[in-house]
Parts: sequence; structure tokens; C-alpha cells
Amino acid sequence: MRRIATGVVASAVAVVATVALSAPASAVPADKAQVLSNWTQTTSASYDAWYAARNNQSAWSAYAFDWSTDYCSDSPDNPLGFPFAMSCAHHDFGYRNYKAMGTFDANKARLDTMLYDDLLRVCAAYSGVTKTTCNSTAWTYYEAVKAFG
Repeated sequence: MRRIATGVVASAVAVVATVALSAPASAVPADKAQVLSNWTQTTSASYDAWYAARNNQSAWSAYAFDWSTDYCSDSPDNPLGFPFAMSCAHHDFGYRNYKAMGTFDANKARLDTMLYDDLLRVCAAYSGVTKTTCNSTAWTYYEAVKAFG
């Protein structure tokens, strides 16, 4: 009986080793969805984490994220001088990667709210009429992606 058990264990080890060796070296880490979620929340901490990763994309290459962007698409990246481009890039990152994972519909509303919150943080640097104008422009961008994004 002991000889049979040893043989079974040896066979199991051989199968596990074969499977491990045949797995692609470029396999996407199992926590990709969690990392994506962490980087696409509506908080400034989430934006900051995504921005740091964007500036060090090679460290995240195993995740095969799509970092491409057209910034604010057909809208100005810096409407009235307000620097919205990076907020739009963050939004693009969420859209492209959730679409690739097949979970876009479940995340679209949060991604659109994330854009709006990112834009409001840009507007927080201003005051008075300029801030009001920026906030109004941010609202217009949000409504556009909510309807057409």
C-alpha cells in the first residue's frame, strides 16, 4: 500500500510540475481586477495611485493594462485653460480596461463619477468666478460622458 501511495504522490507532483512549466510566463496576475478597481475609485488617493503607476508603467507590465488615451476625445483637453487632460486619461484608462475585462457595464457609472470628481479636484485650485466656470465645465464633461461615453 505504501508503494502505491508513493507512486500516486510522485505522479501528482509530476503533473503539477508539468502544468506549472507549461503556464505562460506572461500570465496576468490574479489580482488584476482588484488593482484596476483600486485605481478607478472616485478618491484623490485612487487618482494618485493610478498617476504614479502611469508614470512607472513598466513596473505593471505583467498586468497588461491598456494605458492608451485620446485624453478628452473630441472635447478640448484644456477647455478655457482648465487642465482636464489627465482626468480624461484616467477615465480612458478605466473605460479601456473594464471593456477589455468584460465588466464595463457594471462599472461605467462609477467611472463617469470618477471623471467628474477628478475634474472637480482640478477646479478646486481656482476661486470665485473662475472656479464656478471650471465647475460648470466639469459638469458639462460629466454629462457628456454619462450620455455618450
